[in-house]
Amino acid sequence: MYDVIVLGGGPVGLALAAALAQEHLGVALVERGPLQHFAEPVGAEDWDSRVYAISPGSADFLRAIGAWQRLPAERLAAIEMMDVRGDGDGAIAFSAYELGERALAWIVEHRELTSALIESVRTAGRIDVLAPCEPTAVAWRSDAALITLSDGRSMSARLLVGADGVRSWVRREAGMAREPRPYGQTAVVANFTIEHSHRGRAFQWFREGEGVLAWLPLPGRRISIVWSAPDALAGELVALDAAALATRVAAAGERALGELALITPPVGFPLSFLRLPSVVSDRLALVGDAAHGVHPLAGQGVNLGFGDAATLATVLGAGRPTGDVGAALLLERYARKRAWPVLAMQLVTDGLVRLFEPPALKLVRNGGMRAVAAIAPVRRLLAQPALR
Repeated sequence: MYDVIVLGGGPVGLALAAALAQEHLGVALVERGPLQHFAEPVGAEDWDSRVYAISPGSADFLRAIGAWQRLPAERLAAIEMMDVRGDGDGAIAFSAYELGERALAWIVEHRELTSALIESVRTAGRIDVLAPCEPTAVAWRSDAALITLSDGRSMSARLLVGADGVRSWVRREAGMAREPRPYGQTAVVANFTIEHSHRGRAFQWFREGEGVLAWLPLPGRRISIVWSAPDALAGELVALDAAALATRVAAAGERALGELALITPPVGFPLSFLRLPSVVSDRLALVGDAAHGVHPLAGQGVNLGFGDAATLATVLGAGRPTGDVGAALLLERYARKRAWPVLAMQLVTDGLVRLFEPPALKLVRNGGMRAVAAIAPVRRLLAQPALR
């Protein structure tokens, strides 16, 4: 019997497995598909269109489990400034220097982060990786959870952890049936070369009737964009040819960095909101997108997931001497510790999405942005949750 079975081999599941191994717990990691270990070197112009904005707090956690050190420095870009612009004359700027940080966040490609985390899992010891491997059934006992796999094998653990995404299989099997609420938006992501240097500056525009557009710095004269657009507009954007899309994105971003040229095809990801009554049940804990869904306008989805992983590993490590890391007392402790950070981020992100929808509130929201921008302590207060 394992101490913990982690279902899901994405970045959060991988990070959790490595953190649990550091707490001297016996761990199995089960992933439906093969683990994507991008071992082959990539070319200088070969960029993953899916990127993450890793906060300083998440970077500290990844460093502690040995993953951050494995990331190639030449593939990282620091966000040192963030310009946020409303759909009128409202604007706010955040500065890493003002906040006493080296960076507000680091932009990391999905494949580089995944590869680093897989290496951390591989070298951690105490982790059995089953991938590709599909769970088909789960049963609950008072002292353990039992998983049946598609090849007929079965395995048990004191605790199951669902790190299997927004449409979590294990969440559904446990009867935690609340479904994500669609935003009616799709995040269109793509990478571009730029005419003028970004100088470590990220941009975000709230566009009237067109959602939220973010430009994130990549190394050199490149950016990654996330355009959280209404579904119909997102369909139009993805269908554009390379030159037309570059022109459209440059114009939507006020040509802040000059002309753009597409270097990765656009990809769309449907957006949804998820809030559960509880992220724990008997012998089960949820982390990452299986536990909560947030709008990407603040870039905090993966950071919330890493916060879940760090907190759960610490709580279970402290409870290890009891011999039962699936005890209800430990799970409730984890749920309490994560409740406020997740709720606070959901209130901010969901609230901003709703605030920028009604045309009648245009003067109010842009006036509010100007007021916040004028008060440095308020700006610092707003930035702190995203940093840590």
